[in-house]
Amino acid sequence: MTIVLIYIIAALLPAYFLLRYIYRHDAVEKEPPGLLLKLFVLGILAAIPAGIFEYMGEDLLKKYIDASSPLYSVTLAFLVVAVVEEGVKYLFLKLSTWNNPNFNYRFDGVVYAVFVSVGFAAIENIMYIFSYGLSVALPRALLAVPAHMGFAVFMGAFYGSAQVCRSQGRDAAMRRYLFLSYLLPVFLHGLYDACAMLHTTFTILFFYAFVIIMYIIVIRRVKLEAQRDTQI
Repeated sequence: MTIVLIYIIAALLPAYFLLRYIYRHDAVEKEPPGLLLKLFVLGILAAIPAGIFEYMGEDLLKKYIDASSPLYSVTLAFLVVAVVEEGVKYLFLKLSTWNNPNFNYRFDGVVYAVFVSVGFAAIENIMYIFSYGLSVALPRALLAVPAHMGFAVFMGAFYGSAQVCRSQGRDAAMRRYLFLSYLLPVFLHGLYDACAMLHTTFTILFFYAFVIIMYIIVIRRVKLEAQRDTQI
């Protein structure tokens, strides 16, 4: 029982600190705790259809591409893992918040996207730690979980801008921002996973450089979005 509790705490602690970080930046008007809890739980539930679609996509991919080839890793990363995971998170986000009356500030988009994405990352982290032990807890706390949050910050920033455009009747701009709120996280997620899967000296070095640069941009973007927060 004690080891189970340790595993759960180790898995959830990164999620707690990341959610706290985003919540504290939502300075103008805090979101209802019930809504945030709902989004976090939806992120957890999103892992179910994501797992099913990823399994189907991977099985299909193996029929056409040699699983030991670099092409397989890149295709799997971009067209299966990234497309599916970001797609499911985006779908759950939009269905639960797009018409919610609490979505009345642009930065709310960032908050909502992060809570869904970190919920997804939290359950994924639990599964990894229970499968591979505490040895993966620290690397995932520094890489995988914050990466999911990073993808979500970009998703949420464009998502919030889309809601602003919607309120102004700028339908073309709204659709463009909604498209970007899905496309950019897919690209970043695919690049992250492809580098992690390839295991060459170049891709490993590129991976760490990419992660550091993305984290710096994400931190700055969160501060900027919070400062520029406007009512919808």
